[in-house]
Amino acid sequence: MNPARDIALIDQLRAEPAEAAWLEFKSENTDPDMIGKRCSALANAARMEGRDVAYMLWGIADETHAVTGTTFHPDTRKAGGNQVLPLWLANSLTPSIAFSFRVVDHPDGRVVLLEIPAATGAPVAFNGVPYIRIGSATPKLTDYPDRYQRLIR
Repeated sequence: MNPARDIALIDQLRAEPAEAAWLEFKSENTDPDMIGKRCSALANAARMEGRDVAYMLWGIADETHAVTGTTFHPDTRKAGGNQVLPLWLANSLTPSIAFSFRVVDHPDGRVVLLEIPAATGAPVAFNGVPYIRIGSATPKLTDYPDRYQRLIR
């Protein structure tokens, strides 16, 4: 995507009334395990919501959706085994999904946009465990068999 389209996408997502099962805003929480669990949950929730893509954005206030900016650098952030975060995530998510991080210079501050394709064929798992979004919670998908069955249909 080009920068103008990324800015328009960010503004469109910020205009949503609240976070959704397929959309999450973060200020600065860059814990790799949290990101991995959310990738699984957002990919699975996007499929259940009939969406092709889910999003996670850093540098956006959760309550107001105002751009606050972020210092998060996904391509230099190290995770397990001292790997860069995108490689570590690619190795930790199954089946493999073509997620992408983009750093966007929004007029109101720096934003990191993570685009996550919806699950296809099988639920997306992080370290062997599939997750789902229920409200703002991220429980194990297997704890909700009705949702699990709905997803695999």
